[in-house]
Amino acid sequence: MNLQGKVAIVTGSRRGIGKAIAIEMAREGADIVISDISLDECNDVCNEIKTLGRRSLAVKCDVSKRKDVENLFKQAKKKFGTVDILVNNAGIYRVIPLTKMTEKEWDLVIDVNLKSVFLCTQSFVKQLGKKKGSVVSIASIAGEVGFANSSAYCASKAGIITLTKELAMELSPNIRVNAVGPGPIRTPMTKFIEKDKKALKGIVAAIPLGRMGEPEEIAKAVVFLASDNASYVTGQTLFVDGGWVSQ
Repeated sequence: MNLQGKVAIVTGSRRGIGKAIAIEMAREGADIVISDISLDECNDVCNEIKTLGRRSLAVKCDVSKRKDVENLFKQAKKKFGTVDILVNNAGIYRVIPLTKMTEKEWDLVIDVNLKSVFLCTQSFVKQLGKKKGSVVSIASIAGEVGFANSSAYCASKAGIITLTKELAMELSPNIRVNAVGPGPIRTPMTKFIEKDKKALKGIVAAIPLGRMGEPEEIAKAVVFLASDNASYVTGQTLFVDGGWVSQ
């Protein structure tokens, strides 16, 4: 069990990739803090984790708000004493042409996807002190190749990739900082793609492995980067995308 004895916070973990990460980390021995905007759904995930024999805590949190983030770490420390791993997974996606996007819509995507990484990582570092820790943020292939009508999303994910490099330099040697860049993954966020058969066919055709990925495949990559198995890895973005960005 690669994460035995560790405590991890996973933001945006009530469903989709975040939930898969939380469950996989619990299977690998970690105690988990589930964080999202819906406390009821967080509690549901907590109950699943407890059936795996691990401790878990649900905390309602809007990761774009400093007070919420500070409370998240306060509750985690009160319950577990410390946090060893932070997974910045929370994110939203908006498909809006540049000329129709409002400033409010732009700010919302940037705040939830990118500002949250700053806020959560800052709080993580402060509570960690001089102890060793690991940060894994969820970026996207959209931060590397770009997608039409997704300007704020692409900008936020590109920001995560670059911020990961900077933080790896700044926080070494005690804290390793890496990112995972998913390709198209079957989650509630991507259901709109699967409903459009023509769009789905075009996307699958662009993936060398010929299929969309599953949340569990992202979770396994996150566990690797968070664990001591990646003890000499920092500042990297691991693209788990069926080969999309390698073309």
